[in-house]
Amino acid sequence: MALTKIALDSARQQKAQEYNKLSRRLLFLELGISILLLLVLLFTGTSAMLASLLTFPFPWAASLYLLILALGFGVIMSPLSYYQDFVLPHRYGLSTQALSHWLRDRAKASALGLLLGLCLVIIIYGLMEYLPTLWWLVSTLTMILLSLLLTWLTPTFLIPLFFKLKPLDEGELKGKLLNLTKRARVNIKNVLTMNLSSKATTANAMLSGWGKSRRVIISDTLLQGYSHDEIEATLAHELGHHLHHDIAKLMAIQAVIFLLALYLTNLALKAGVVLFSLQGINDLAGLPWLILVLAGFILISQPLLNWYHRRIELAADKAALELSNNPQAFVDLMTKLTDQNLSEAEPSKWVKLLFYDHPTYNERIKLAHDYVVIASRSPERSEGAAK
Repeated sequence: MALTKIALDSARQQKAQEYNKLSRRLLFLELGISILLLLVLLFTGTSAMLASLLTFPFPWAASLYLLILALGFGVIMSPLSYYQDFVLPHRYGLSTQALSHWLRDRAKASALGLLLGLCLVIIIYGLMEYLPTLWWLVSTLTMILLSLLLTWLTPTFLIPLFFKLKPLDEGELKGKLLNLTKRARVNIKNVLTMNLSSKATTANAMLSGWGKSRRVIISDTLLQGYSHDEIEATLAHELGHHLHHDIAKLMAIQAVIFLLALYLTNLALKAGVVLFSLQGINDLAGLPWLILVLAGFILISQPLLNWYHRRIELAADKAALELSNNPQAFVDLMTKLTDQNLSEAEPSKWVKLLFYDHPTYNERIKLAHDYVVIASRSPERSEGAAK
């Protein structure tokens, strides 16, 4: 039986194209300003002057340098951040958050980012001083451990800092979802709901954490606007990630990226000693250079990372179709999410290459149609695929 494809809302797609184009332009503007500021610090001698004023013992000098850098960048970039993260989502109806609440969340995120940055700077520059030849290798191991810790803390500590989480209410839906986990032979103890509607109009679901902290989290906006079959397809997608051990795979990829990035940074810092007249690779005046090299490597590797992410997301989609055996619900889910979240159904090739870590809408719909064709040849699946 052929699938009934719900047409995307043309008005929403027009808004999606406008919104995403503006967002990308603002992102490029933010990136350009950041690179320019870091280069100014290096080539005008401002970074060397600031480092020379910080005569405190390690790690206080490194911490204070980063604090000054973060404060300066925060002040300079605040108008752009306000427009990008508050004005634009409100203009396109994606956010309902009051300014005071947005500022509070911004402060929390900034504090967490600064705390993580301080830890990394202290670790990296401490290792540069005591292990100048192998600092990049030990730093990689340390960053992997930090990454594991943050992944473990995400559903139990980080997300609750911004959203209220609670167990899914007892009822028909919970029973349906628990039956799905049994069929998948996956032990997910907690399916939680997140009050996303308190801040946004979008809908989302995720598999977060690892080991005993692993949780499936479904936004209340998904519960409010989607059928039980569509929500089951959502959970089936998240279970697909679990069955394929995707979190472990992504951690392994992340570890390789850390290793390559820090090794190249070590080489770049040695070159920077001559280029910027640094006292050594652990000279604080070279911190902007370290940030530039790391950011540059991440930017260069992003298309490859996006490609890998799209592969595992498409594999999770395939698992969702197999677990739920309801391709119509999958198509309906993807259509409604694309409209609600202002996602572009088919972005240009370069946009997909640089920005998309999920398959496009058209790719996902094609996958569902292919599933129906294959299922029609299998008596065991035909009945479910015809629903």
